[in-house]
Amino acid sequence: MEKLIGRQREIRMLEQYMASDRAEFIAVYGRRRVGKTFLIRQHLSNQFSFDVTGIIEGRKNEQMTVFHEALKQYGYTGTKPRTWLEAFFALREILKGKVNEPCIVFIDELPCFDTPKSGFVHALSHFWNSWAAWQPQFKLIVCGSATSWMVRNIIDNHGGLHNRVTHEIALKPFTLGETEEYFKSRGFLWSRLGILHTYMAVGGVPYYLSLFNIGESPAQGIDRLFFSENGEFQKEYHRLFGSLFRNPDPYLKIIDLLAAKPQGLTRDEISRKLNTDNNGRLGNILNDLIYCDFIRYNPVRDKKIKANSGIYVLADFYTLFYHSFLKKTTTKAIHYWTQMQGTPIVNTWLGLAYERVVMAHIANVKKALGIESVLTESYSWRTKDDTAPAVQIDLLIERADKMINLCEIKYSETEYNLTKEEYLKIGRRVDAFKQATQTRYGIVPTMVTTFGLTQGMYSDAIQANVVLDDLFC
Repeated sequence: MEKLIGRQREIRMLEQYMASDRAEFIAVYGRRRVGKTFLIRQHLSNQFSFDVTGIIEGRKNEQMTVFHEALKQYGYTGTKPRTWLEAFFALREILKGKVNEPCIVFIDELPCFDTPKSGFVHALSHFWNSWAAWQPQFKLIVCGSATSWMVRNIIDNHGGLHNRVTHEIALKPFTLGETEEYFKSRGFLWSRLGILHTYMAVGGVPYYLSLFNIGESPAQGIDRLFFSENGEFQKEYHRLFGSLFRNPDPYLKIIDLLAAKPQGLTRDEISRKLNTDNNGRLGNILNDLIYCDFIRYNPVRDKKIKANSGIYVLADFYTLFYHSFLKKTTTKAIHYWTQMQGTPIVNTWLGLAYERVVMAHIANVKKALGIESVLTESYSWRTKDDTAPAVQIDLLIERADKMINLCEIKYSETEYNLTKEEYLKIGRRVDAFKQATQTRYGIVPTMVTTFGLTQGMYSDAIQANVVLDDLFC
């Protein structure tokens, strides 16, 4: 049996919920392939009083058949239910004799059961409200990859399930440290730089990581999975969005926009470029993409931190890699990636992807700076549209001790050489930020690199440094 890597926080949460003295309704969600089902089944597999999995894109009759077969496996002898109300009545009957002991019900791929006009959610809410919620030993775990559906129909439901979810677990991709642990558990001897390259291409999605072979280098694995004939990651892009959203087109249009604008766009800018109203529908789509970890929302700093005028950036590593290379080239040569090393397009991607890695590991950056216990806010900043020359700072960490770490993120495969030109540019950014925001906090220029700085006149003037190893801790 494959070892469960990481997820210690989620395991502690599950154990706490299973041991509680009240009924629990636990919603587990996260993007496709992130390991939701694996976590639940590995940790609780022998304790289920009932479990069932929905069929991706199945019709109502198929979903009912699956549910009926699951009922029969747990002792049900009745006929196939015709409605979801009847199905949940049948479930209640087989569970009645088990509620004096821990009674765990696991419904996986829950959104699949909610076919058009099926009444599934209404039946589930009746099952919970009329019976399950009153059984102290009853624990219901529902799981789904269609994150936006899970949030709207279960967690933020305004009908019969309003405020019924007792706990939610948003399962995220692995961190760099967890990714290293995963590869080590499978016998890989890759360096941290090699693991970083892999992470920048596919992120910390466990299923994606499982596709790499122990006998190949990270570059060879990327070649095989992305650029060989029928490479497994070539078709994943549209399958990914199709599995998460019933109408993926508006989501893909926003992803296309942000892929073409690496520094990000405000909501108003997205609205104008799409020629669509800046209304609640657009807000819902953006929130869905955030829930699914495809994009990240960065508040911005003016004279105050402003959340409503923040910047949306593409954050998913696989999606970024797909747009940077798969979508831009018709070449599908097995050695394409290996041969492209050192070219301007790859070097540009390395710099951008490393920025994304750092932004996904801000807690590690804080720990490396010795400020993990200090209350902070992280945000971006850029000059106004009519300001020239334009300046953008992707990461500032504002601290309760009245200091701000202004972070410059640089990728290099050796120690980074901070030139006079770069040093003066940092100074101009500090001055522009101070003048625009009128902040009275102290500014700490901070370099986040892979292997530190080459010793010299300008490196000595940098007060704080973070390196790649810090992001693994």
